[in-house]
Amino acid sequence: MSAALILLAYAAVLALAGPRLLARGDWTERAPKLGIIAWQSLAATIVVSVALAGFALVVPTMRVSADLADLLKACIMALRSQYATPGGAAAAAVGATAGLAVLARAVWCVAASLTTAVRSRGRHRDTLALVGTPSPRLGAVVVDHDEPAVYCLPGWRRRIVVTTGALRLLDDDQLAATLAHERAHLDQRHDLVLAWSGGLARAFPRIRLFTQAHTETMRLVELLADDVAARTSERLTLAEALLNLAGARTPAAALGAGGTTAALRVRRLIAPHRPLGRARTALTSTTVAVLLALPLIGLAAPAIATGHLHYCPPGSVAASTMR
Repeated sequence: MSAALILLAYAAVLALAGPRLLARGDWTERAPKLGIIAWQSLAATIVVSVALAGFALVVPTMRVSADLADLLKACIMALRSQYATPGGAAAAAVGATAGLAVLARAVWCVAASLTTAVRSRGRHRDTLALVGTPSPRLGAVVVDHDEPAVYCLPGWRRRIVVTTGALRLLDDDQLAATLAHERAHLDQRHDLVLAWSGGLARAFPRIRLFTQAHTETMRLVELLADDVAARTSERLTLAEALLNLAGARTPAAALGAGGTTAALRVRRLIAPHRPLGRARTALTSTTVAVLLALPLIGLAAPAIATGHLHYCPPGSVAASTMR
């Protein structure tokens, strides 16, 4: 019971304090990839902690013995004591049900989000096959439409789509920077990251952390794609392209160069580039890893301690052989 309460308290503290800590300062904008990992790790840690809290009610905790016979005897007695009373059996049933329900809900909603996106992209690809013209020079499909837009469809049959309106509006350098932005989305599989965060937000809509994590992830994947594109293009050139595409509409399940975050991204690209230092990056990465590992370490501590003990005293095997 104590382990379950500790895990639930840990999840509650992270749900309340985690977003405030991650939103403090501008470090996620300076290191968007690390910011994505931090938000996703925070959400995953809460799900895992709540699920493990339920499973902790199923198996009672006990002191570990150095003797194998005493350990097995203690296990049997603890299990009998746990399930002999209606309250113990009920707690175990509730814990198992709650743990499985949390995991099942998360997996189901993430899978549903991914499935919906895959189907929507499939229908859009079928339409592109009818109205689009492949351009080997651009590595994209050109669609005859006056509205300027550049977007990508991730997946196994990934596509980058450019409208003729965008071709008329953007110069060669701006178009190259925009295409590099879309290729970054495809190469780094940002669609899977968004499916995960969107699935958790859909699974637990009343918990603000999950919706906030999804919103932040959508913003940070765009910043990360901008940084990747800026490796081969001028940051000001990319900012000009974003201004030209700021009002572009992106189809469902696609990732576009424009959008509602264009103004923030333009300001970020115009300002001097200030990447996060190595020391702060290492400190943040370590903190994220510790937060994610704490629930697993806490629940596995008895098993780890047991593994380091010697159940057979030295010389017992030799003595039994001589008999």
